[in-house]
Amino acid sequence: MGIVLSQAQLAVRLAELAAAGRRIAFANGHFDLLHVGHLRYLRAAKSEVDEADVLVVAINGDASVARRKGPGRPLVPAAERAELVAALEPVDFAVIFEEDSPAALLARLRPDVHCKGPDYGSPERVPEYEVVRAYGGRTVLVGDPKDHATSDLVGRIRRLPQPPDAGRAAPDTPETPETPENTGVHR
Repeated sequence: MGIVLSQAQLAVRLAELAAAGRRIAFANGHFDLLHVGHLRYLRAAKSEVDEADVLVVAINGDASVARRKGPGRPLVPAAERAELVAALEPVDFAVIFEEDSPAALLARLRPDVHCKGPDYGSPERVPEYEVVRAYGGRTVLVGDPKDHATSDLVGRIRRLPQPPDAGRAAPDTPETPETPENTGVHR
């Protein structure tokens, strides 16, 4: 199980690991509602480095998700998303970043490989490709085709039929528990 670190803590930890010869993979995303596509992406990212090496997952902060996904998002606060992602088996470290792009974080941490989903078509089309290439890292596309998306889940949830009592306010007073005195049943 991974741990959530601040960017400063993570930079120190990764420098130690790199000095020890460990290879570091980096993945990033919103991870607003976890789904199987996320897990497959992270497993594939972890497999890009040798089994014993490290996977860092950077999670977009709340303001970044709101700017990129629109009103009402994120559904889950960044700290909780980071905790959930860190608990997934392929993840060693999770970190939150506030920018819309992880470019500055990639330049700071300098992972060996930056892993993105196959929806980019080629590594050269990943926005951070040049940043990673400039320090000698590589960018790879990993994971399943993008058949799963949080936005799709949100849409499906919104289309669910509402129960008949949906939207009604709960009574102000709690229900009185049934007792022999108030039910007329005597023993």
